[in-house]
Amino acid sequence: MQHSRAVTRKSASNLALAFILLPQAKRDAMSALYAFCREVDDVADEDSVPPEQRRAQLAEWREDIRRACKGGSPRFPVNQELMPVIQNFRLPFALFDELIRGCEMDLEIHRYADSKQLESYCYRVASVVGLLSIEIFGYQDPACRDYAIDLGQALQLTNILRDVRADAARGRIYLPLDALKKFNVSEDDILHFRYTENFHALADSVAARARHFYQRARNTLPARDRQSMVAAELMGSVYWQLLQKLEAHRFQVFGPQPVRLSKPHKLALVFGSWIRFACGSARSPYG
Repeated sequence: MQHSRAVTRKSASNLALAFILLPQAKRDAMSALYAFCREVDDVADEDSVPPEQRRAQLAEWREDIRRACKGGSPRFPVNQELMPVIQNFRLPFALFDELIRGCEMDLEIHRYADSKQLESYCYRVASVVGLLSIEIFGYQDPACRDYAIDLGQALQLTNILRDVRADAARGRIYLPLDALKKFNVSEDDILHFRYTENFHALADSVAARARHFYQRARNTLPARDRQSMVAAELMGSVYWQLLQKLEAHRFQVFGPQPVRLSKPHKLALVFGSWIRFACGSARSPYG
């Protein structure tokens, strides 16, 4: 797992933070899964490479992960390390394929007409990761799959709100165009980082949709699977706090530095999640 661990450490992401609450074997499995997600996402986001070349690279990743899922001989180091995880936890190729389809959407689609189209994207790049993750975490109730889908939607919408400026700098707008029209915000306003009260109202409407998915996730998580989902619940806690911070800043996300949680804040959330796990709390720390 050396390559996967190196990718995970380098990323310093909120997702990787949640692994600390897992037993070593599942932590390694999640590192391998995360490294795969990171690698394919980096391929899609490398704007210095022509889209046609990135599309060809993603096709190579698709075929290589197909080999790993079928017990063949994958070429990429990450997939070599991921293959025993795939076999041990029976991770289906169909979900990896959906994830790569989400990355391919970033090559072709830089605007989303409405929430339905955006949520299709969120499903592929976030909910699918949740569906793969819960197979590693282990669960008993099939309703846990609905929980993973809802939590993935919530986390990705929070990401989108945080990253409006970074995405706009690359010519991308993930906020739905019908919402821009409703709140009288132009694409030019976003692409030129113009913060207005109309933008605040727009962002607040997307945040309301995110809160809806946090609440659904909280209500859908089966009681008997709550402890096995401790890492996912930590993720929900971190991003819920991030959403609240964005709201407190009135979604002023056009500054040079994105809104983030401090390291002490994140560590406090880890400790709180561990305490809830140890005490068998039935309350989700979000929504």
